[in-house]
Amino acid sequence: MVEGAPGTGKTTIALQFLLEGARAGEKGLYITLSETEKELRDGASSHGWTLGEGIEVFELLPPESLLDEDQQQSLLYSSDLELGETTKQIFEAVERAQPARVVLDSLSEIRLLAQSSLRYRRQILAIKHYFARFGTTVMLLDDLTAEVADKTVHSVAHGVLRLEELAPAYGAERRRARVIKYRGVKFRGGYHDATITEGGLNVFPRLVASEYRSNLVRTTQSSGVAELDKLLGGGIETGSSTLVLGPAGTGKSLLAIVNVVAAIERGEKAAMFVFDEELGLLFNRMKGLGIDLVGAQRNGKLLVEQVDAAELSPGEFAHRVRRQVDEHDIKTVVIDSLNGYQAAMPEENSLILHMHELLQYLNRRGAATFMTVAQHGLVGDMKSPIDVTYLADTVILLRYFEARGSVRRAMSVIKKRTGNHEDTIREYRIDGRGLTIGAPLTEFQGVLRGVPIYNGASPLLDGRAT
Repeated sequence: MVEGAPGTGKTTIALQFLLEGARAGEKGLYITLSETEKELRDGASSHGWTLGEGIEVFELLPPESLLDEDQQQSLLYSSDLELGETTKQIFEAVERAQPARVVLDSLSEIRLLAQSSLRYRRQILAIKHYFARFGTTVMLLDDLTAEVADKTVHSVAHGVLRLEELAPAYGAERRRARVIKYRGVKFRGGYHDATITEGGLNVFPRLVASEYRSNLVRTTQSSGVAELDKLLGGGIETGSSTLVLGPAGTGKSLLAIVNVVAAIERGEKAAMFVFDEELGLLFNRMKGLGIDLVGAQRNGKLLVEQVDAAELSPGEFAHRVRRQVDEHDIKTVVIDSLNGYQAAMPEENSLILHMHELLQYLNRRGAATFMTVAQHGLVGDMKSPIDVTYLADTVILLRYFEARGSVRRAMSVIKKRTGNHEDTIREYRIDGRGLTIGAPLTEFQGVLRGVPIYNGASPLLDGRAT
């Protein structure tokens, strides 16, 4: 049984079920009590499908319409047709077509005709035993418009699939599917994000990282910037995740892209999933820093996807990342930023679980993952919209600080699970040459608070002491 409110995609998945059977050489029969044959065929055409040979549509008509050829009425009304006559016509259509796959749309009409739970249950059992004699696979559709609490078919059917549609405060509707029951089969429980596009219903199974264990040998890769490698204790390990934290404008995206460029120069492929910045602006900004992302994209070394958080569910995003990594053997992944990803999933706890599974999967595939999070504020006490620092293997902290009457930037590594790292704070600069990192600021105190105290003659990047 496939159940769900009107508009959740029951008819779409039913048509896909019959079309897949037709491709396998199996005859299909669509018995409709609620839609006309023309409506079904128009719906199929909207997806580019044709219900040709091998798929028969049987439109169940009221008795007077069957007897009177001039009668144009083609929809079933519960007051016009007795339950027994309905069942009889269904059985006659099946015996005539001899299908391997049958869709019965919908159970709500039969439930209304039955008028009582006992009679409805007996009728469903009769239908089940009848089809069992033919070895037919039957998909029953239920639009939940009558007696939603009635679980009669749940106990009779071998499998129950629930389709749901949710309306967020902003953005497109969110769809999801859940297997409630599948007798004798181990299935993946919980909710799975889904979409309806031209071509049918797409379901994105919930990612379970533990299914992708591997005997990966991790190696340390250079970022291409010697001072950054020193700060990181030699570089970034493959199969690890790195979180770049900092306020707006500190160069979080650039720091991730520096590692993308290094991966491409090693002959590897990289992928970027950009939530916040328009791609044209990002490409032009990087070009001004001497980084040609357009050329890397053109030669197939870099895959870039613009992600619209208002139109994308976390399940579909995880599916996109997995597909790129698997199909193109991606070794460096950038998610810029988690602020945009959070907008796609407002419930923070669910977001953390989604990210945990995605990061574990990428780690086990040997990919180095870079994530950015924009913190609230510019100097002093910073607040993060979401705390994922414990999920990441490495955390890089970027800060503004004041020195000699100007605003400067400082970088530090505050966590690295995979090895040792410098515990120093280094100044860095962003200009036409890209990212330049200076010596440790050993004689400054309070850099991370934004207003440091000078305790000696520690030089800044311009060669001057404060």
